[in-house]
Amino acid sequence: MSDAIRMIDAAALKAALHDGKEIALLDAREEVPYSCRHLLMAACMPLSRLELLVDGCVPRRSARVVWCDDGEGLAQRAAVRMTALGYTDVSVLSGGIAAWEAAGYRIYSGVHVPSKAFAEVVEHAVGTPWITVEQLKEWIDSNTDMVLLDSRSYEEFHGNSIPTAISVPGAELTYRFADLVPSPATTVVVNCGGRTRSIIGAQSLINAGVPNKVVSLKNGTQAWHLSGFQVLKGSTSRFPAVSDKGSQASRKAAQRVAEKFSISQVHMETLAQWQTESDARTLYVFDVRDPAEYAAGHVPGMKNVPGGQLVQETDRHAAVWGARVVLVDDDGVRAVMTAHWMKQMGWDVAALTMDISTKGRQSGRWVPRVLGLYEKNIPVIDAASLHQRMQAGKVSVVDVDWSRDYIDGHIPGAWYGLRARLAEVISRLPDNDAVVFTSSDGSLARLAAAELNSAGTRQAFALEGGTASWLKAGHPLEQGPTRMATAPDDIRLKAREQSENVEAAMQEYLSWEINLVNQMATDDDQRFQIVAA
Repeated sequence: MSDAIRMIDAAALKAALHDGKEIALLDAREEVPYSCRHLLMAACMPLSRLELLVDGCVPRRSARVVWCDDGEGLAQRAAVRMTALGYTDVSVLSGGIAAWEAAGYRIYSGVHVPSKAFAEVVEHAVGTPWITVEQLKEWIDSNTDMVLLDSRSYEEFHGNSIPTAISVPGAELTYRFADLVPSPATTVVVNCGGRTRSIIGAQSLINAGVPNKVVSLKNGTQAWHLSGFQVLKGSTSRFPAVSDKGSQASRKAAQRVAEKFSISQVHMETLAQWQTESDARTLYVFDVRDPAEYAAGHVPGMKNVPGGQLVQETDRHAAVWGARVVLVDDDGVRAVMTAHWMKQMGWDVAALTMDISTKGRQSGRWVPRVLGLYEKNIPVIDAASLHQRMQAGKVSVVDVDWSRDYIDGHIPGAWYGLRARLAEVISRLPDNDAVVFTSSDGSLARLAAAELNSAGTRQAFALEGGTASWLKAGHPLEQGPTRMATAPDDIRLKAREQSENVEAAMQEYLSWEINLVNQMATDDDQRFQIVAA
């Protein structure tokens, strides 16, 4: 089967990125090696998690797909696996990233580069105003009439924040603004961890035409930390419920944005028509509301990506360049505000406002469709049986989920290993009679067990229900990087998560981010179309 995978050279890929047709460029490596060097337009889709990610990121089976790596052989394996899952137009970049670089094309470091570079270009192009952390500290200490709005996700805000800040994730800023900032005399400062969401958040309010002075906080909480100011942990200060008056004001503001930026606003009939065309044109439908609202009730099948996060990490959710994107809300604000940024990023995007309560309600978080999960007869073992076998010393347990989750808590005695490196993992295990794979909910565990059983080297089982079932059965967990069969390079740690040299990592990150605007000035692959407010 591998011989049937087509190869494409760097020049042909370069032409394909500019031919106006849909294309998904996928990098099969884990996030750490990906972050060291990759192509601008490439989405990180690790081979270890392919089946969990690919349906959501590349929903059309006939979409044009090109895989790449940096010579590890992962792209070929990913292409073979994707073809087996029903995708029909799959190629591999010949020579990988090295060939792209040798052809004279640019290589990038970091993650979510298109989104982060976009914010830098926005600030440069429209002159988004900003202040330093020293100025902010003066305002806080002198009780200046101001409000500090943190535009990151609530989880990030809760982990670390600046004193007095309120959590208002990006797409919520305009929607909640009138209730948060009733006086036009109040100065508004928007911040995030670094730069991207500070810039986009502040410029969103400016584009919406709020009467207040609005600025972004230059370099965000990292600059605050570097200046030696107090960083809070565990803050719970969040936005209030939207009042009728606030809702009316935000709708008017969003409509001004829709008109100024020519945002297409469609109805359910149009979406239904586009859904019938999804075999010929890739279609993404994202519910961009707050996660709590989504969990309380949503339209089945619509993926929840809060608007601010979608702009911040578009490549994580939409890998097919040139696809249609429909953003959905129930208020007429968040979809439009998100769409006006995605349009400027180069996406074919429309906003849809609907009465979600009348369109079939489903509760809970969005659960991705895992391809190939139940197509094979995979032997499973329950938590009680696993506990007994472990007590008897007749089994090795391997956790194939996120390394961060393994370190936070895993089954006592379990090993950690990346699924894409099963041979390396198995070579580290004692010569027991069986291997049991686990993961958070059991999905990755099933896939790993099926893969090892197909290889025929060991008898493999999957823990039914994953580590969650182990906990539910009342068994304990242990913490720490106790048995690492492979390097934990699945997650690129943020600067503040480093175990040492945190300040140096922050400085390096901020310098990298600021320099992106210079790189974009000479990169012909980026598709930005910035519109002045």
